[in-house]
Amino acid sequence: MQLQKTDPYQLDNMDTYSNLLYVKDMRVELSHLAHRACNIDKYRVETCCVIGNYYSLRSQHEKAVLWFQRALKLNPNYLSAWTLIGHEYMEMKNTQAAIQAYRHAIEVNRRDYRAWYGLGQTYEILKMPFYCLYYYREAQKLRPNDSRMLVALGESYEKLEKPRLQEAKKCYWKAYSVGDVEGLALIKLARLYEKLAEDDHARAAYTEYTNEAEAMGLTDREEQSQAYRYLANYHFRSKQYDVAHKFAQKCTDYPETREEGKALLKDIASRRCEADAASTNEGSRIADFPGMEVMATADRLSPMNLTFTP
Repeated sequence: MQLQKTDPYQLDNMDTYSNLLYVKDMRVELSHLAHRACNIDKYRVETCCVIGNYYSLRSQHEKAVLWFQRALKLNPNYLSAWTLIGHEYMEMKNTQAAIQAYRHAIEVNRRDYRAWYGLGQTYEILKMPFYCLYYYREAQKLRPNDSRMLVALGESYEKLEKPRLQEAKKCYWKAYSVGDVEGLALIKLARLYEKLAEDDHARAAYTEYTNEAEAMGLTDREEQSQAYRYLANYHFRSKQYDVAHKFAQKCTDYPETREEGKALLKDIASRRCEADAASTNEGSRIADFPGMEVMATADRLSPMNLTFTP
């Protein structure tokens, strides 16, 4: 890093840098940073945070908590330490200790969205949906354009079933609109439309999802197989056999939907034979009555605007 070359003994903001290394799973770089920080000054708050992140990435969560607690002894108002301790207790399945740590973080700074989000996750584990919804809403207020907050909020609304499903739709759509970091919003929106039997909206959402997945070169996701299965059946029911055949063929590429895809391909072939026979009979009748015109009946659905209107 350029800063280390310019000032080898610099420790300011190294805790933030270690968070980035942790998120990117850069174990070697984080290990090097932890050893370097410890050699410079092991009694700095930043050093304790760096070493805590190092142990956390190695799944040594008890040691990580000890180092974050050392940081708090050096500075009781060090916000990041409380939040990180909460994360570690979550990894250790100690929900009560995690709640306490996150609440301390909020007492220090009520604008720490990570602590609000952490509390939402904790109450989600405890299966307390209304508490979970409250804390996710607070996190989303602080980060209104963060897709992770919106998806979590949408999932909470969806768990409350019918009274809040409209709000869940809005959350998923907005998460997709602002740039879905995790790539979950659109598939969740499509499944919700499917659950509500809003078939045309579900088709549009699944189609957009598969188009984006194919554009990114993704082919091994279970969600894709489910999307292809829905689209194949949708177009089969709509008697759009060419499109249905394309999606049924894609179903055979995935073990979860392979057999269903093969069965659907047989059904499509059978329906095509019936359609060809009917077309032949229709042609002979037209020859007998030259003035008769055949009306087109296989109109395709136009692309759907996924914008949700409350």
